[in-house]
Amino acid sequence: MSRATLAACAAAALLAAPAFAQEITVVSFGGSYQEGQSKALFQPAAKAMKIKVKEETYTGIADLRLKVKAGAVTWDIVASGSGSAARAGAEGILEKLDYKVIDISNFAPGLATEYCVGGDVFSTVLAWNTKTYGDKGPQSWADFWDVKKFPGKRAYRKGVAGALEPALMADGVPANKVYEVLSQPGGIERAIKKIKELKPHIAVWWASGAQHAQLMKDGEVDMTTGWNGRFDVAAKDGGKVAYTFNQALLDYDCFAIPKGAPNKDLAMKFLGEISKPAYQAEFTKYITYGPTNKKAYELGTIDAAYARRLPSFPENAARQLPINLDWYAKFEAQAAAAYQNMLTE
Repeated sequence: MSRATLAACAAAALLAAPAFAQEITVVSFGGSYQEGQSKALFQPAAKAMKIKVKEETYTGIADLRLKVKAGAVTWDIVASGSGSAARAGAEGILEKLDYKVIDISNFAPGLATEYCVGGDVFSTVLAWNTKTYGDKGPQSWADFWDVKKFPGKRAYRKGVAGALEPALMADGVPANKVYEVLSQPGGIERAIKKIKELKPHIAVWWASGAQHAQLMKDGEVDMTTGWNGRFDVAAKDGGKVAYTFNQALLDYDCFAIPKGAPNKDLAMKFLGEISKPAYQAEFTKYITYGPTNKKAYELGTIDAAYARRLPSFPENAARQLPINLDWYAKFEAQAAAAYQNMLTE
């Protein structure tokens, strides 16, 4: 074979090489949530950018923390709860985001930080088994703690994020004073003491959205805390579950880039792509979480009646306590240690 022929073959091989020469790894929480992300965000964006996206699952930022400390970061983008991301950013295990690449000009206020860009708005709600209570289930955190009025098995979060606020509201603290009390000496201890009261009635300490949705779908518990969209999916699949936005925690999930991510620049562009309104509007079709990009509501692709079911819909948001990220950045490590001690007592 002549040199010219070899050169021509080499050129042809290059042209025929897979278009997906670039690859990033995205990690999220699994279950119906990640399935929706994959279909609405990750794979369509990969196709648009002509790259390959490898998906993995994890339980949360603690998994990333171990990788960063070991110098073994293989992930480019992680999905996270806003509070955990605030703490991770303060710890220095996330990269600062470039908002020249990621356009958040049409985002609702407070849904992006230096280290994490909002992907969806969700609520930590009080859910109950309609087979047990019908439509007269618990409507407040005081009801959740009232084992005489509402006897039955409870489930509660194993991690501290979103666990202390309901306890204080059950203890009579007004929603708008919760973080003020939690920031004072003895505030965290007061919340944990309240949870200890309920501990004998907590059958399961859940660790993931997939788990708490399955608990309700299987009827293993009579009430639980958890994420509204997961319960909607469980109900759609035949689960006897209902929930209330009353005293719920209004929160958002976000995307971050780990410190030392192998494909940081490409990951930044990918976050810019999935932050566009069309992707966010599409994601609402898979799970009842609201978009962070306000333009998503203006595309006409989200049904008006369906929009009223989303956590960020004004009437729903007004009944909720917005998560305070500053509190989590300052106090989550302290609160998590105290919470874990309570769980192992």
